[in-house]
Amino acid sequence: MVEFGYTMMCEQAGPTQLVRDACLAEEAGFDFAVMSDHYFPWLDAQGHSAYAWSVLGAVAQATSRIPLMTYVTCPIRRYHPAVVAQKAATVALLSEGRFTLGLGAGENLNEHVVGGGWPPVDVRHEMLTEAIEIIRELWDGGYLRYDGEHFKVESAKLWDLPPTPPKIGVAASGPQSVRIAANYGDALIATEPKPELGKMFDEFGGTGKPRIGQIPVCYDTDAEAAKRRAHEQFRWFAGGWKVNSELPGPTAFEMATQFVKPDDVSEQIPCGPDVATHVEAIKAYVDAGYTHVALVQVGGDHQEDFVAWANKELLPALREL
Repeated sequence: MVEFGYTMMCEQAGPTQLVRDACLAEEAGFDFAVMSDHYFPWLDAQGHSAYAWSVLGAVAQATSRIPLMTYVTCPIRRYHPAVVAQKAATVALLSEGRFTLGLGAGENLNEHVVGGGWPPVDVRHEMLTEAIEIIRELWDGGYLRYDGEHFKVESAKLWDLPPTPPKIGVAASGPQSVRIAANYGDALIATEPKPELGKMFDEFGGTGKPRIGQIPVCYDTDAEAAKRRAHEQFRWFAGGWKVNSELPGPTAFEMATQFVKPDDVSEQIPCGPDVATHVEAIKAYVDAGYTHVALVQVGGDHQEDFVAWANKELLPALREL
């Protein structure tokens, strides 16, 4: 049976609200919750970007049932993988084993802040592979010395480890990253309902592992208001991953999407109060073989209404799938 999750999107709500919203999602019966890990919002209109790991620690203590996950953390620039291993282990302990570490090769938007330039995608994938190796070895306990092409670790050891290491999901959008997900991850993460990603995942050795997708939705009792809000805050989504991973900041996303129209956005993002419209969009992920689908409600000020509607109407309809 497919599980349906809730997204704590740090780009569109402050940290206190994110914790509250996660609690509401747990109460409403969402199967899991994921959280973005950004330094910048995609667009200025979103207006937030709290430190994800502090929020995750708070959510881990404020909730009791719902599984948690980063969607996703980049362990190759802004964070050293040895530090990612430490904070993931800590959140796993605070959540009593409810945490999955979602990893990806990142976006220039968030990683440029530490300087040093933005590597080409082939290099980013090499770095991601080394990072996963470091994280897993540190979770095994003991001291680690690692001398890779991209990362060095000198006599590192984690002193607080969960009884069972967290699972690792790996974000993928093409053959290179899908191969990394299959060979180094416990799950595939993707944001497009493309059956070919799952097929490649199986071919590279990922058969039987979860596939975790994510889709933005924009619920509002006024369909036109939902469309306007989706355009204002989520038109960056139209660029596709190859573009979105390279642009350096919100201003670049503003310029790159200046000719995107509200109707263009609503073709990709279900908008309004009609349950069938949302179910049809989400069903594409189910039909593509995803075992988990996280929903992103567009607009930080509309989370409570969305969760109440999802509890009453959307989730029961999705369970029928």
